[in-house]
Amino acid sequence: MCPHFLFDKNLSGNGSETQKIWRWLAISKDMNVNEKIRAKELRLIDANGDQLGVKSRQEALELAQKQNLDLVLVAPTAKPPVARIMNYGKFRYEQQKKEKEARKNQKIINVKEVRFTPGIGAHDFETKLKNARKFLEKGDKVKAAVRFRGRAITHKELGREVLDRFAKEVKDIATVESQPKMEGRNMFMMLAPINENK
Repeated sequence: MCPHFLFDKNLSGNGSETQKIWRWLAISKDMNVNEKIRAKELRLIDANGDQLGVKSRQEALELAQKQNLDLVLVAPTAKPPVARIMNYGKFRYEQQKKEKEARKNQKIINVKEVRFTPGIGAHDFETKLKNARKFLEKGDKVKAAVRFRGRAITHKELGREVLDRFAKEVKDIATVESQPKMEGRNMFMMLAPINENK
């Protein structure tokens, strides 16, 4: 980390001239800023987005210092690397604000699993159906699974019948996202709530 100095600090002994000390910002992990830039030559872009041509690292740093701004390496792999003069603190703040906003607008969808057996009884089926409906109404996706034990694996059609019946019972609030398919000794089907995109 670079030391944090105050900008516009009066250091002159005689008071006639004001010397400014560059305030180096904390360095971000994903971008090289100020003295962390190692390239000898840089293609420089000023704060307004205008190209200033190829400058030495020292020249670029001095130009940034004069404007009380930071030198940020924006394209390290270009030849020569591209650096921009900007207020890095403000830039990071804006980026974090955008990221926070994006996270806030993201809808988290959970996937709940409901397990059946090929010869499930009517009461058990109703209980599992009731739970699945609650999940779907809450906006969660439901993974319906039929577990085949022992020789039951030879009667896959029974598992498919259970899943088809389940899909029919929830068709008013859910759509089948993926048709029943086998994975090992299990048959899966994915359902998504109809109002998911609302």
